[in-house]
Amino acid sequence: MRLGVDPRKANQMVRGVVTLPHGTGKDVKVLALVTPDKEAEAKEAGADYVGLDEYLQKIKGGWTDVDVIITMPSVMGKLGPLGRVLGPRGLMPNPKTGTVTMDVAKAVQEVKAGKIDFKVDKTGIVHAAIGKASFDAAKITENANELIQTLIKLKPTAAKGTYIKSIFISSTMSPSVAVDVKTVS
Repeated sequence: MRLGVDPRKANQMVRGVVTLPHGTGKDVKVLALVTPDKEAEAKEAGADYVGLDEYLQKIKGGWTDVDVIITMPSVMGKLGPLGRVLGPRGLMPNPKTGTVTMDVAKAVQEVKAGKIDFKVDKTGIVHAAIGKASFDAAKITENANELIQTLIKLKPTAAKGTYIKSIFISSTMSPSVAVDVKTVS
């Protein structure tokens, strides 16, 4: 989606999270960095890896074979020094995206169910995966609508002119298909 915002201005930054009704179709690997008293809770919620110090050591050594890291506020102090490794890969937990929380089990379940985060890039475009080509049309439509409605709600007050300029949908290896903006806004 191409938005009519200037992302260089802080008050026009568009970023957020959306839970897709039908998920993304991907199997998300979740690492829960939690204190020992919360380990069982995170495991039951479906986290693939649960622990603390041993995983912090592995990440220091260069291991980043996960898609999302969920942690608690009390553990963030230990994660700070790993910012150089996690930051560029987009793995650094953040309270705004719901990956730093006291309710670790709920966060793990949401991520597994298809919660994605999006951010406008420096050219004013939002890229987001909304499903797989194997999904039927209704599922893709509902996921796309959910993302579009969330983006409309996040319109910055400082943005002038047309907010949603264009929308294109494409699979990984195919030409894109234009979506008529008037039909969704």
